[in-house]
Amino acid sequence: MTDRAADFASLEGKTALVTGGSRGIGAAVARELAAAGARVAVNYRSSASAAEAIASEIGGLAVAGNVGDPEEARGIVERVESELGDLDILVNNAGITRDTLIARMSDEDWDEVIATNLSAAFYTCRAVSRKMLRRRSGAIVNMTSFVGLHGNPGQANYAATKAGLIGLTKTLAKELGNRGVRVNAVAPGYITTDITSGLSEEIRDFLLSATPLGRLGEPEDVARAVRFLSSDEAAFITGEVLLVDGGLGM
Repeated sequence: MTDRAADFASLEGKTALVTGGSRGIGAAVARELAAAGARVAVNYRSSASAAEAIASEIGGLAVAGNVGDPEEARGIVERVESELGDLDILVNNAGITRDTLIARMSDEDWDEVIATNLSAAFYTCRAVSRKMLRRRSGAIVNMTSFVGLHGNPGQANYAATKAGLIGLTKTLAKELGNRGVRVNAVAPGYITTDITSGLSEEIRDFLLSATPLGRLGEPEDVARAVRFLSSDEAAFITGEVLLVDGGLGM
């Protein structure tokens, strides 16, 4: 009798692409999927040395490119599949912030966040969907945020993209589900990353007091959720948004 617990959420033999995988949550996801047995491609736009370091650490592939451009997104998917094999898992993690109140938000602030956080996920999902449909298998995990569910002052652009990812996730789950392709989303709360490192002590204390578990999350907390949703253990889960926020969004 095999030890089922030892194989829980195994990704052995699968191929994964993590966009925005050079640091923070993306790097943690890349490490976690590789630890589960997957061949992992780490996509990056500008952090070449960091992406190469992660890829070297996990025995994966670093792939440069702007997933916010439809042709580049398609090219990234084609390169990964030519070098590592057909994609079984896509994790749309690429994201940026350009925070300011709407009265001061420029067109550029809006357009850049929409392109990177939302349009990019559409482009990569479109690029992987045809082969996944033909093979009747595949898992897509979109990285949304509790901000997409609850909003946040100064983040109209970011919140709009994260809410949009939830709509995209649920729609694609309905479109692709009859061919065995699952699409889910993970919604982190405040996670200890470069983006949150600049929080003032006052804001940090407020967030901690509002979080039932009494701590900020770590990238690894999110990565483990992504691993589960990517695995066969989640074979009957699609169209869901899994909050990883310590209870902040309740």
